[in-house]
Amino acid sequence: MKEPLTLKNKQMIDYPKDCTFSKEDWEVLSKYWFPVAESHEVTDKPISIKLLDVNLVVYRTKHKVVVARDLCVHRGTPLSMGWVDGEDIVCPYHGFRYGTDGKCTSIPAHPDAKISPRLCMSVFPVIERFGLIWTSLLGEEDNLPHFDAWDDDDFQQIVCPPFDIKGSAGRQMEGFLDVAHFAWVHNESFGDRNNAFVPRYQVDHTDYGLHVEYLSTVSNYPKDQQYRAPEDFKWLRVFDVYPPFGATLKVYFPNGGELWIMNAVCPISARETRLFVPIARNFDKDSPIEDVYAFNLQVFTEDSEMVENQKPEELPLDLQMEAHIMADRTSVAYRKLLKKMGLGAIYTS
Repeated sequence: MKEPLTLKNKQMIDYPKDCTFSKEDWEVLSKYWFPVAESHEVTDKPISIKLLDVNLVVYRTKHKVVVARDLCVHRGTPLSMGWVDGEDIVCPYHGFRYGTDGKCTSIPAHPDAKISPRLCMSVFPVIERFGLIWTSLLGEEDNLPHFDAWDDDDFQQIVCPPFDIKGSAGRQMEGFLDVAHFAWVHNESFGDRNNAFVPRYQVDHTDYGLHVEYLSTVSNYPKDQQYRAPEDFKWLRVFDVYPPFGATLKVYFPNGGELWIMNAVCPISARETRLFVPIARNFDKDSPIEDVYAFNLQVFTEDSEMVENQKPEELPLDLQMEAHIMADRTSVAYRKLLKKMGLGAIYTS
């Protein structure tokens, strides 16, 4: 059963000082859910992360995962410098303790004093799914991807190491959806510059975003395994887009093989992106997992070289700013979708 996507004890989250997003874009994006950490790295040792230019602390107690502002409201010390004791996080500066609901539970300097309700850290909702920790600053919109293979016993589930990109989340997402770049950007990993033709395909709008089915002869095997692809095999790739920055790709291999890939993006800032990639497959389940890591790293390194050098750095939602070809039908629909969501200023100038 899905956890409810609601923000309990909702608190006002101010537009961050020195924010790299426009105020309008930040307010739109703060309603959505994003991955911020891998499940296995979240322990009782607090870690500091950033989402939409907001500094957060993430930690695990015996009973739950907590995501909160990385800030002790007493004197502004990062709580990620502290430690977890039972169900509380302890500030290292004056020993203030905060419970999982954010309320201050102890002031060591005045143990008998009544604690003001103002002494409360901002706590955000948490969902632990697909091997990742997800949160939302406002928790209003349910945009988590559907990924049924993650709970299917016939599939092997893998979370690849996260990948940092010095580029915008919108540019990265559009690159993941782009089918015309396979032959050129991924020529060393799986593409073929002698097979650059992009067949016509259809983009369908759904209640969650976009659905695209793309059929071509471009093999998805790594270069050293291309011999495994039958001659003239037609590769079906199915993309599902969960805006603003989430997508899944299902690749149908020979002999009933399926590879499911999630593009799960954490927009650290307007031009810093952390990419999480949960994968599920029903073939080659006994092969070394390190090979999956290496191939994934190679592919996204090839992509990041493009993303980090595109101008403008942000994804232009004004369709007149860049030229488009027939192969760009998915990216054009994606840009229109972002504009419809209310994104604008920094994405169009």
